[in-house]
Amino acid sequence: NCGLEAALAVIGGKWKPLVLYNLAKNVHRYGALRRAIGGVTDKVLIQQLKELERDEIIVRIDFHEIPPKVEYSLTPFGESLAIALGTLCTWGTEHMQTVERISQRRAAALAQS
Repeated sequence: NCGLEAALAVIGGKWKPLVLYNLAKNVHRYGALRRAIGGVTDKVLIQQLKELERDEIIVRIDFHEIPPKVEYSLTPFGESLAIALGTLCTWGTEHMQTVERISQRRAAALAQS
């Protein structure tokens, strides 16, 4: 195959691409990252961050301070993935109206069945 399975293995899920998108723009502390993403629970975001760290996509720096200060950033491996996702982001922006129309049509079909 074209390597798509390998890419999806590390970015699978609803929130990981959004984490990558935000970290590609800047290093974030946990609270800022959660606000930037929006709609994600603490439990799910923490799980996704742990998986991305395990997969060497992001790095977590704990400053061992009170109150806790933790920052997240992309590794060079994660930066290369974020570049690849940039093209997908551009596609989504260009086709947002079409995707919205398709989503509405799906919702209407589900409501009728």
